[in-house]
Amino acid sequence: MSEPAERHEFQAEVRELLDLMIHSLYSHKDIFLRELISNASDALDKVRFESLSRPELAPVGELEITLEVDEAARTLAVYDNGIGMTRDEVVENLGTIARSGTREFLRALREAQAAGAPELIGQFGVGFYASFMAADRITVVTRRAGTEEATRWESTGDGGYTLGPAERSGAGTTVTLHLKPKDEEDGLKDYTQTFVLKDIVKRYSDFVTYPIRLKGETLNSMKAIWARGRDEVTEEEHREFYKHISHDWNDPLEHLSVHIEGGFEARALLYIPSKAPFDIHDRDGGHRGLSLYVKRVFIMDDWRELLPPYLRFVRGVVSSDDLSLNVSREILQKDRQVQAIRKYLVRRILAALKEMKEQRAEKYRTFWTEFGAVLKEGLLGFEEGQDKLLELVMALTTEGVEPASLGDYVGRMKEGQPAVYYLTAVSREAAERSPHLEAFRARGYEVLLFLDPIDELWLRMRREFEGKTLTSVAQGTVELGTAEDAKKDESAREETNERFKDLLLALRAALQDDIKDVRLSERLTSSPACLVGEAGDLSPHLEELLRRSGREVPKAKRVLELNPTHPLVTRLQAFHAAHPADERFRRFAELLHGQAVLAEGGTLSDPAAFSRRLAELLVDATAT
Repeated sequence: MSEPAERHEFQAEVRELLDLMIHSLYSHKDIFLRELISNASDALDKVRFESLSRPELAPVGELEITLEVDEAARTLAVYDNGIGMTRDEVVENLGTIARSGTREFLRALREAQAAGAPELIGQFGVGFYASFMAADRITVVTRRAGTEEATRWESTGDGGYTLGPAERSGAGTTVTLHLKPKDEEDGLKDYTQTFVLKDIVKRYSDFVTYPIRLKGETLNSMKAIWARGRDEVTEEEHREFYKHISHDWNDPLEHLSVHIEGGFEARALLYIPSKAPFDIHDRDGGHRGLSLYVKRVFIMDDWRELLPPYLRFVRGVVSSDDLSLNVSREILQKDRQVQAIRKYLVRRILAALKEMKEQRAEKYRTFWTEFGAVLKEGLLGFEEGQDKLLELVMALTTEGVEPASLGDYVGRMKEGQPAVYYLTAVSREAAERSPHLEAFRARGYEVLLFLDPIDELWLRMRREFEGKTLTSVAQGTVELGTAEDAKKDESAREETNERFKDLLLALRAALQDDIKDVRLSERLTSSPACLVGEAGDLSPHLEELLRRSGREVPKAKRVLELNPTHPLVTRLQAFHAAHPADERFRRFAELLHGQAVLAEGGTLSDPAAFSRRLAELLVDATAT
């Protein structure tokens, strides 16, 4: 007597996802079949690969995907003899969304549907659940290769599913959809009709490398798209192949065909997505990268051996008949031919991105918005191509609303400008308010605004572009103008420093626990004070990012710079000259320092104390 089926509840995020899918406004509901066929193809790839080292897992008969329909019962089944799943794998894969950022995905999906763009679904790899757009009940029977037990999973999408034992003659998975009634107005076709299924398979899955059969007829050509000539593949075929390998419902932004010749031969078909997946910044996430095929046998779909992490957004296929089938991850890491493929692919991808930037600027801006922060991770390492990466970097600037490349910036620099000036900040608004920009604006110097957290890291390394050093406007001393200008102003600076000498000494003493030094500023024109770091210091933003990551970071002291022409500074200087021992001076110094912290968008270490001192100052100022 078989065990009864058990009732399980979906993970809360899956329940919400199913509700969105069941009531989806997505017009291309045919896509569910492409997703199921892609999953079946993946399962066949995996059993084929695992059977190389474990021959006992090899399936009996040909690897295939079969569609079975029952018009009377209104069911459509997708059968494969692939790797299959154990009971625990069924729970993990069909009962939960076992990936980080699920709540962020659901929020983005709700927003996209509200805006009439539910295509966002495809960015999150939840294609199986798309079947609930076409079915009001789904049954899955699956058996893991190498085991005897089969599992039956069933759900109506009502918040839970049943799980129990089943019978299956061999390994693999059968997904049976109990179809909703045909509804052309809602985009639901009659998926029991042969001509409907043929059309969907031909349009979306023709290039799947395993036969897709219906009533004994093979529906797909099985032609390896990457082995065909560049001119033999249509744009529509590229779009559908990309969606097949990536499980992304959006069209790719760009595709690139690569043919490697020399001591060995390899081909690659690469795609740059148009939208970043929600977990793109999770370097250890389950990203579908490049699939490696050796002698048309699937080996892996992990980017780590074929591309560096900063190119993990690239999708595609790499195929070679010259590599060995008996490969492991460790062998791949050391294989000279694999390393040569990796080096060649990096070079071609960077060249393609440069060509896109120079010839299709609007498309490149789309790329940069989605993947610029990831690409800049490459500037942290010591791999070749750093100069080529710098050519691709873009940033907003203090001039205009569109991002500019470093080449654009250098091309419009003022005559005699000694460096490429930049400022890092958490947002454009914060950057625009920064007092560090004042002198640069006054002299008409454009400043690049770097706003991604990764910028705090790669810009700490000394960088040059076309002979110009990238220089932070928030670090070190500022010497604007020509050497002749500096010589003319030298005597005036010496006189000003002498006049404020006592004030600077007194502020150093009063604020010695918080600052490294006090000096007069060359970068301020309208603010009374600002804080600057020395070259190599951690910025306040980077300090905060490191602390959030759980690291112990000692607070770095910075330099307090004063604007000698500001009324607040001149009055503070006069007050100290007249009352050198007055205890109020310390309170004034602390308020001045706190104001400089706030002016750059920083956080006060003791907001209550700052508020108290400010209140005391106002009481004194309004006393009669």
